[in-house]
Amino acid sequence: MRGVARAAEPADASTSARGSTFNAAMRILPRPRREAMFEIYSFCRAVDDIADEAGPRHVRKEALAKWRRDIGALYTGGSARLRGLAMAIHVFGLRREDFCAVIDGMEMDVDADIRAPDLATLDLYCDRVAGAVGRLSARAFGMPQREGQGLAHHLGRALQLTNILRDLDEDAALGRLYLPREDLRAAGIGEAEPREVLANPALGRACAPVIARAKTHFGEAEQIMARCPRASVRAPRIMADVYRAILAGLERRGFGAPRQKIRAPRHRVVLALLRYGLL
Repeated sequence: MRGVARAAEPADASTSARGSTFNAAMRILPRPRREAMFEIYSFCRAVDDIADEAGPRHVRKEALAKWRRDIGALYTGGSARLRGLAMAIHVFGLRREDFCAVIDGMEMDVDADIRAPDLATLDLYCDRVAGAVGRLSARAFGMPQREGQGLAHHLGRALQLTNILRDLDEDAALGRLYLPREDLRAAGIGEAEPREVLANPALGRACAPVIARAKTHFGEAEQIMARCPRASVRAPRIMADVYRAILAGLERRGFGAPRQKIRAPRHRVVLALLRYGLL
């Protein structure tokens, strides 16, 4: 996961998200749903920052354990410092196990730097750090339960795989490499040291299957959203549109060094907002 190192205390949700693609997608929601989503974002940002910050692993593990205790307290009696999140849990029926799954995913990063995981481990990681967030979000969006679960699975993986491809260099600087072992071997890359992998001329071949999986998940997510009430999928449609553009940009750019950073095209964000937010 990528994040900005900061203290374990929750950031102000609205300020930490301001200016992001997430903020653009969420601001079209009715106020109660928007506020719930900012509370979910703030939680995710705080635990992500713990996983990515420098410092002893045991200190970061204890910070995540504190978050696990705080989440537990919200379901047994409340927490004064997480009043907004408690309200979101109450109003939208957010599940404790999904919050805990996100923390489990962050612990995977803290326990050891992930390097070339096998496909099963990568899928578990994606389910925890993205799928679980999707399950929380689907409830806040007001999606039907079955479709919400399916969208969380497919769109969560599509977004996370896109992030992995986009953030190869940043993750390597942290000693991490999320490209699957099977794809590296199929491309003829035997090493797992992040900087060596990123310097290998066969890197693009190792990334191609990841791109293909992300595209498949985007396609499945689109079919699910087409079956849902429009109001419940406006925000995830914006996210999908923008991240699809990022994935297309990565594919066009390729993966040879030096790699120019690919960001969400501003016009794509505006068009998505117009299409799903106003029309």
